[in-house]
Amino acid sequence: MKATTGQKIRTGIFAFTGIFLLVGAVFLIGKSKNMFGDTFHIYGTFRNVGGLQVGNNVRFVGVNVGTVESIRIISDTEARVDLILEDKVHPYIKANAIASIGSDGLMGDKLIVISASEEGGVLIKEGARIATNNPTDMGEIVAKMERVADNAQIITAGLADIATQVSGGKGTLGRLLYNDDIADDLQGTVNNIKKGTKGFSENMEALKGNFLLRGYYRRKERKRKEREEVQQQQEQTQQADDDSKGKKKHK
Repeated sequence: MKATTGQKIRTGIFAFTGIFLLVGAVFLIGKSKNMFGDTFHIYGTFRNVGGLQVGNNVRFVGVNVGTVESIRIISDTEARVDLILEDKVHPYIKANAIASIGSDGLMGDKLIVISASEEGGVLIKEGARIATNNPTDMGEIVAKMERVADNAQIITAGLADIATQVSGGKGTLGRLLYNDDIADDLQGTVNNIKKGTKGFSENMEALKGNFLLRGYYRRKERKRKEREEVQQQQEQTQQADDDSKGKKKHK
C-alpha cells in the first residue's frame, strides 16, 4: 500500500520535530555542561565530598560558572574533584581563592562554591590546584547533639530529684522552707539581736549622763561645733571670693 501525500507530510513533520528537539536538548545539555565555548580546568582535594556528584554546578559569587567534571579517590583519606569552568570568569578567580562544598538551598543538590578573593592577586593557572574547605561531617554533628541531649537529660533528672527532696522538706533548703521550728528559731534570733541593739543604745545614753564621762562627751561636742564653725567660715570666704571674681569679670 502506497503512502499518501498527507501521510508523507505528517511523517516529515514528525521527523523534523524530533530532530529539532534532539538538537535543542543536546545544545541545552552541552551548554549547561560547558561542552561549547572556551573553558579552563582546576581541581581541589577534599577529605569528604559529602554527596557531590559529577555534573553538579560550580558557583562563583552566586552565579553558575561551571560543573564538576570528575571525582576520583586518590588516597584513603582524600578525593580529587576536577572542575571545568567558563573561560570568561578566569580573570576573576585568584590563586588564593577557596573552594568548598555547599548545597543549592536547604535540601538541594550539592555544588562547589568558589569564594571571591582579594583584588590584585595572581590569577589561578590552568590545571592548578585550588585551596579547599572540607564540609562539616553531619555524623559528627549528630553525635555531638546526642551527647548534649544525654547530658541535658542527666541534668534535668538531677534537678527534678533536688526539687523532690526540697518539696519533701529534706536537706538544709528543704528544712528552711518547710520546717516551722527552724523558722521560729530564726525569728527568735532576729528578735534577740534587736533587743541587744536597743540595750546597747540605752547604755550609751546612760554613759553620757555619768559624771565620770560627762566632761569627755562635752569636750567632744565642743570640738564638733568648732569644726562646723571653721567649715562654715571657709565656705563663706570662698563664696565671697567667687562673688568678687564675678564682679571683676563683669567690669
